Amino acid sequence: MKQKFLILLAFSILVSIFSYIFLDFTLQQSFILAVFSTSILGTLFFWEFRVGFVFIGSGIMLLIHATNLEEFVRYASLDVIWFLIGMMIILAMLKEKGVFYYITTRILRIKNLNGDKLFFALTTISWFLSGLMDEVTSIILVATIIFSICEFLEISPIPFLISCIITTNIGSASTVLGNPIGVLIAIRGKLSFEDFIVHSLPLTIICLFITSVILKIFYKKYIEELSLKLKPHTENFSFLYLISTPMDKKTKISSGIFILTVILIALHRRFEKILFLEENTILVIIPIIIAGLVLIVNYKKATKYIEHEIEWNSLLFFLFLFAQAGVLQSSGIAKKFAEIITNFSKNNDKILSLGLLFSSGFLSSVLDNVVVVASYIPIVVNLKNLTTTNSLFWWSILFGGCFGGNITLIGSTANIIALGMLDKKFKTKINFFEWIKIGFLVGLSTMLLAYIWLMLRI
Repeated sequence: MKQKFLILLAFSILVSIFSYIFLDFTLQQSFILAVFSTSILGTLFFWEFRVGFVFIGSGIMLLIHATNLEEFVRYASLDVIWFLIGMMIILAMLKEKGVFYYITTRILRIKNLNGDKLFFALTTISWFLSGLMDEVTSIILVATIIFSICEFLEISPIPFLISCIITTNIGSASTVLGNPIGVLIAIRGKLSFEDFIVHSLPLTIICLFITSVILKIFYKKYIEELSLKLKPHTENFSFLYLISTPMDKKTKISSGIFILTVILIALHRRFEKILFLEENTILVIIPIIIAGLVLIVNYKKATKYIEHEIEWNSLLFFLFLFAQAGVLQSSGIAKKFAEIITNFSKNNDKILSLGLLFSSGFLSSVLDNVVVVASYIPIVVNLKNLTTTNSLFWWSILFGGCFGGNITLIGSTANIIALGMLDKKFKTKINFFEWIKIGFLVGLSTMLLAYIWLMLRI
């Protein structure tokens, strides 16, 4: 740990010196960049202490007059945090009522179920659910199903789990609901739910299809083994019972509430125009209002939802990380980086998009994608001021952040959560090289597809 800390400290000092001497930053700007770099790299070297790092870094920024308290609070993106809190409460209700488990098990009751059908069904469900809720909740539900089935069939869950994590990360780019970076980009880029449906959803469907083909070829022997294991059980009552669950009144009501939430969010831009509201106002407040109703109706479990189902650790981390990223914008650091990047690309939007997509993708493979995207947003804001592009750069960092998370074991929160569940359940770990063989192939392929898509559509 001491060695890691010394490396972190040395790197931050080098960043500060380099920016001051070679990039013509002021002394204060160089120090702000060093503090921000320490907060970011601290999450890589000391993941369990990430909240502590952003707390200390934020305090130092205030002490050196990088910003004042009022501005720092404004930079904290409370609108994004409110949206995430509301959705977490709604999803807590759905999880408790078994709504998504019911949907999954109904799909699993496919006639003449075999390895190919089961493999395709679960990877597709992973993609679908991550777009409807968020990647973490989705992979927790799907991983639970995978473990139950693999334990019953006495087969390794590792190839199945890797495949579903990969499609979960792809699906998280489908809608504004799939990933915190989607919410962040939508609000900062003034993008609507409909924009995601038009520009992002079709791409993730294409990526899902290509990825399914790659996974089927890569895990051909495993799928064949899965078919052999399934054959004696497809007509077995105990197996059907394993993947069956009834839908009661509470499940139906909860489903209705969630469907209403999605519909209202999907139409938020239209309601905002009718009511003469600022863009994305409805997007932010709908989950808060629905969550309020959930807490009132389920008042006996309201405390449980708030204390145990909301990821306060992650939200606090996001809150202070976003605030620090805002300081990069207000201090002029982001503008200078934008000018450097623009000059390097000779003001060519296609080259800029390529650089943003792949750099955010590869950085997301070693850092949490929220960290990466939060760091890129101030730069993208300034790039929009320096070039004639529209929303091209926003989509570039969205696809880079989501698809790049598939490259390594630690590329996204969904990866880390699912692998932790695997270790706890089966006392086994996935080897780094076992993951990267398929992860790098899928990650690189989907990022290339994303770039082609952007060049053709945006």
